[in-house]
Amino acid sequence: MAKFVFVVPPLTGHINPTLSMGAVLLQRGHRVAWITLDKSLASRLPEGGELLHINYDENDQQKQDSEKYLDIITKKIVYGIDSLKFLYEEVLIPLNRHSYDGIAALLDQFEPDLVITDHQMFAGAIAATNKGLPYATSVTAPAAIKVMEELPKVHEWEVNQIVTLQKEYGVEATESIACSDLLTMVLTSQAFFGDMELTPNFRFTGPVINRPATKTAFDWDKLNESNKPKILVSIGTTFDHEHKKNFFAKVIEAFGNEEITAIVVSDPDLFEQWPDNFIVQRQVPQLDLLPYLDAVVCHGGHNTVCETLFNGLPMVVIPIAYDQSHVAGRVVRTGAGERLNFNRFKAHHLKEAVNTVLNNPTYKESAELIKQSFLEAGGTATAADLLEQFSVKQSLEALKN
Repeated sequence: MAKFVFVVPPLTGHINPTLSMGAVLLQRGHRVAWITLDKSLASRLPEGGELLHINYDENDQQKQDSEKYLDIITKKIVYGIDSLKFLYEEVLIPLNRHSYDGIAALLDQFEPDLVITDHQMFAGAIAATNKGLPYATSVTAPAAIKVMEELPKVHEWEVNQIVTLQKEYGVEATESIACSDLLTMVLTSQAFFGDMELTPNFRFTGPVINRPATKTAFDWDKLNESNKPKILVSIGTTFDHEHKKNFFAKVIEAFGNEEITAIVVSDPDLFEQWPDNFIVQRQVPQLDLLPYLDAVVCHGGHNTVCETLFNGLPMVVIPIAYDQSHVAGRVVRTGAGERLNFNRFKAHHLKEAVNTVLNNPTYKESAELIKQSFLEAGGTATAADLLEQFSVKQSLEALKN
């Protein structure tokens, strides 16, 4: 039995894949824990999983700081390259600086055989390095790697941010250690990632999709009664500002009372009345819904895009910030969908784009090809196999020494 610990940020899209990997490792008889600032994660852990909460004194300023990062990222309105600058300077660097001491103490407490850090939790890599612990990296947003080739100046700036933090905590490496030289798992397929020469420590696992038991209520009767094309419209949980109302107003104009059934992920109170052909819920059982749909309209979050393609569905992607522009670009380049500009698109553009991907079979055919590449990559089982293999390898090397 080995001991694994995941170090995760308080972001659902980054946590969910670790829950899937962790569940398999637990089933194989290993001990698995999660280090996090998010105490509520305890209720979502797979059976047998252990929560290692970064806990600060209730009166400590650090305790107050620990609760603000997700709030900052959901309410700030930023676009394009500016969003990356904001992400590092106002969220990731302070989040990691705040988390380091807690992570280091919990590593001492748990004594893992292998640490698995999220690629945005640099503090996990720094703490593991300082303690001489082997660590792997989980990359939930592959654009973080692709930026090396596509935007070298941006990549250089990002590396400088991370290296400065590393040196602050005693790691003198001149290159970022955020991606492990031992094992960096890229949670997509080579086909969707695109061409780029990577060193052997980078391994494509395919999407690692967490499939918890469905607890979200949904109007399945209304969905099943419809014989019209069915689409999902969602711009995720990251953005929670006034631009949402403008976005969904265009969705209503585009699809209201059209020959289509639209499942819309939104606060039902956003408008006094929604069209009769809409099913509007704050949350939906997305993984359960996708097999019954014909297309998806989304913001380009990597998890949603991978889940959509895993079901062989075409999409219309409307990126807002962070890595979403890159993801949208990959959707277009693989032929699996169309792209619109979040700030410029009109309702008729959205309607035309959705009709295009619904009525032209080449989009679905391309989505099916990416689906096949995901299946061949292996997903959760491949990721768990790699973690086991590298844990055993490190244990054997430790015995030799």
